[in-house]
Amino acid sequence: MSHGWVAVLACAAAVGGAAQTKPRARDLGVPFTGTPGRFNAITDVAGVEVGQTTLISGDGPLVVGKGPVRTGVTVVVPRGRADADPVFAAWFAQNGNGEMTGTTWVEESGFLESPVGITNTHSVGVVRDAMIGWGLEHHRMFQPWSLPVVAETWDGWLNDINGFHVKPEHVRAALDGAHGGAVDEGGVGGGTGMICYEFKGGIGTSSRHLPEALGGYTVGVLVQCNCGVRPQLTIAGVPVGREIPQEVPDRRAAMVPAEREMGSIIIIVATDAPLLPHQLKRLTRRATMGLARTGSISGNGSGDIFLAFSTANRGAYNGPGPNRVAMVDNDHMNPLFEATVEATEESIVNALVAGESMTGVDGHHVPGLPHDELQRVLKKYGR
Repeated sequence: MSHGWVAVLACAAAVGGAAQTKPRARDLGVPFTGTPGRFNAITDVAGVEVGQTTLISGDGPLVVGKGPVRTGVTVVVPRGRADADPVFAAWFAQNGNGEMTGTTWVEESGFLESPVGITNTHSVGVVRDAMIGWGLEHHRMFQPWSLPVVAETWDGWLNDINGFHVKPEHVRAALDGAHGGAVDEGGVGGGTGMICYEFKGGIGTSSRHLPEALGGYTVGVLVQCNCGVRPQLTIAGVPVGREIPQEVPDRRAAMVPAEREMGSIIIIVATDAPLLPHQLKRLTRRATMGLARTGSISGNGSGDIFLAFSTANRGAYNGPGPNRVAMVDNDHMNPLFEATVEATEESIVNALVAGESMTGVDGHHVPGLPHDELQRVLKKYGR
């Protein structure tokens, strides 16, 4: 690891090659149902952009305020940096041992007025404040005040979380560098120091495109996964975690009793389907089913918090109204539910596949999911 600051911005073009060359779950032969979009990412929903700043520095013993540092910030911009029109949105907490700011106004108003920031637990405040400053600079204030949405998961096993290393300039860099197209996954952005099922976790994304007969809509998901214990991990219905028991990080005794799940997950669902806030709430709840497919039980210590938004119904925020909006009939929601479940599951597995072994504070080491072992286990079970 470098001993100086390293800020990595995901800045691939919206059209063109991938932002990363690491294999993804489908490249390893993991079988998934459903049809992904072009990039198999949340950015397949037209207009959605993702920006990330990754901070890695130092090795060895923890010195609070100095490091080692393994953290960052990820932002999701619903209509892109050039379009400030708010979107219909909703949120849901499967288990609330975590934080997502701004959700009381999302619940009350039905709108998301800001980008979504994702970072580590103790950097929520600085990310929130920096997003307000960025919004002021870019004329994205819709009230005399701003209530941005910022979510977190805990990276203190690998990162000097009490050193507050995420700074306003890192947030602005992520926002200014947000782009469409392919999205970097694994230990990047807010996911840099995260652990998932006791393998290296982090950022993962996926999408589903529905056939024209079912509306032709796209659903995209982005996760910051930091949840689960090894025996729970299930991939394509196979008990992968039980089949790969080696190199489990020795962190349970220091945190919680061994029988408990630890960690959290943030799930962001985007769609271009014309959904109203109460329908988006239904979509957020289906993310729990994609999470469950990978083995999670959403334990007591887990902050499993989800948000969904729709890029349809442009101008619905504008006054004085009344404004006309469109919506999918409830009887035709099932394909969107299915797409959400499938894309959530694949996003989590993509994060695991992209996660590379990392050593952080006090020499704490977390292994990446071994690709050859994953393929061996899937083959053993005929998957």
